[in-house]
Amino acid sequence: MQASAYLKLSVATAFATIALKSAAWWWTGSVSLAADALESFVNLAGALFALAMVTLAAQPADDNHPFGHHKAEYFSSGFEGILIIAAALGILWGAVDRWRHPQPLESLGLGLGLTLFSTALNGALAWAMLRKAREVRSMALEGDARHLFTDVWTSVGVVAGLLGVMATGWHWLDPLLAAAVALNILREGIHLLRESSGGLMDKALDAESLAAVHAVLERQRQAQPVRFDHIASRVAGQRRFVDLHMHLPAGWTLGRAAALRGEVEQALMKAVPGLRASIQLLPMNMEAHNLDEEDLT
Repeated sequence: MQASAYLKLSVATAFATIALKSAAWWWTGSVSLAADALESFVNLAGALFALAMVTLAAQPADDNHPFGHHKAEYFSSGFEGILIIAAALGILWGAVDRWRHPQPLESLGLGLGLTLFSTALNGALAWAMLRKAREVRSMALEGDARHLFTDVWTSVGVVAGLLGVMATGWHWLDPLLAAAVALNILREGIHLLRESSGGLMDKALDAESLAAVHAVLERQRQAQPVRFDHIASRVAGQRRFVDLHMHLPAGWTLGRAAALRGEVEQALMKAVPGLRASIQLLPMNMEAHNLDEEDLT
């Protein structure tokens, strides 16, 4: 199943959980269940935006975007992070109001049953989406999956707390739970914003992938009279890139040099799935320098 199919399933699940959790809130009057229902609306908006960005990211390169549209997924993650933070602030406002004006809760058993059912739906979907996100390295899919997991743990905490209300009669637990839900959502929103901004700033490959790149280059260096420098990497959505210089003996023919370059590029892309390698050929006695603007003044 493709990433877009998981996001379509996420949209459908969001509609179902909105209905279930809204019904639970309506029957009970619980502000913590209202907070849980509000997060489901955020799930829906996030899933719709993620679906749009994944569709855009899958488009092929064109004249205006010669390196593709893969970074569109980071906009999805950032947008969902902003939605989560807004929802958290709204929940905190409602919790403070309920703390000041406590109200008795009704039909908790039915409300908790509906919440648990919707939580099971979200949990199963989030687990499947996170596995797929790691498989295809989709930031949009991972962002939506992590948000769903936040929703799952939020619901579990709310249910546990409301069971405490039923057992003790302490109605002040309800707004306290809502505030705890809001803080947890706020933490996840900040995390998603950091991840998306890191991708938009051309973050380097992860340590494991970089180690695999250097291992391939070291094997080539030991087998051939070559050396490598100016190694630079970046991540753009599902795509990963590495650029470097390969220095060869000046007496080599162009055909021999090009053949070795192709061999090294293939070895790099095999070692790191999804990698696009670009190698510039230089004679052994020549150095190339990447000049910054301050070097040109």
